[in-house]
Amino acid sequence: MLCVDNFFTGSRRNITHLLDNKDFELLRHDVTHPLHVEVDEIYNLACPASPIHYQFDPVQTTKTSVMGVINMLGLAKRVKAKILQASTSEVYGDPIVHPQPEEYWGNVNPIGFRSCYDEGKRCAETLIFDYVRQHKIPAKVVRIFNTYGPRMHLKDGRVVSNFVVQALTGCDITIYGDGAQTRSFCYVDDLIEAMMRMMATTPETTGPINIGNPVEFTIRELGELVIELTGSRSRLVFEPLPCDDPKQRQPDIRKAREKLGWEPQIQLRAGLMKTIAYFDELLKKEQPQPA
Repeated sequence: MLCVDNFFTGSRRNITHLLDNKDFELLRHDVTHPLHVEVDEIYNLACPASPIHYQFDPVQTTKTSVMGVINMLGLAKRVKAKILQASTSEVYGDPIVHPQPEEYWGNVNPIGFRSCYDEGKRCAETLIFDYVRQHKIPAKVVRIFNTYGPRMHLKDGRVVSNFVVQALTGCDITIYGDGAQTRSFCYVDDLIEAMMRMMATTPETTGPINIGNPVEFTIRELGELVIELTGSRSRLVFEPLPCDDPKQRQPDIRKAREKLGWEPQIQLRAGLMKTIAYFDELLKKEQPQPA
């Protein structure tokens, strides 16, 4: 197994336990540059997914999605490898169809602050399907909805990690808007299982296929649950809703059930407990040691 990462949002400590494994190899590389390796399968997950990270350098974000997938498709074509593209629910934008089926084309602002990620991923899907039609590349596309779990960045900036870290440190929990906007949270183990099943499907199953948990929660409900599970005294505080932030998000996973025999197994409460335990331990390690 070859892991390729430039560590812009990732951390080497996430894979420290794998470095002594003779079947694991790490290569520090940016996918916006061509990659010359020999592989059988490619999982292209490259691109920062948190707004604070993908908006930090929006031009580079778009390059990662577009040039990165061009380079990975070129590699797949050269070595005749299967490729799975990690797309996103953000291709649906601020949806006016609910829940979101794969046939929905979305409601995306092409020139907003989130566009570098949304449109970059949409263009990546276009390239995947053009390569499938033009070069007969065996490719797969999954659209990933909100995913969470251990080994997220301490300052990831997405709602689950934000709430958990704020609760564990006794800070106010920041909710943008009135908290009535909804998300559907998928635990990382369920996501990985779905991607592996997708890669193992027949060449005719290209997708896109939604991967996510169809159980919908308001952001306020998530904040209250995190406070309960952490035993925190944090308060909910409300800030203005960012531009183009989706008001509702829920995957229609009928295709995942039909094509992959998959649906999420880990419910939010159980997944949050594992995530809270991880961040609690990480925060203890981050604290300065007494002299």
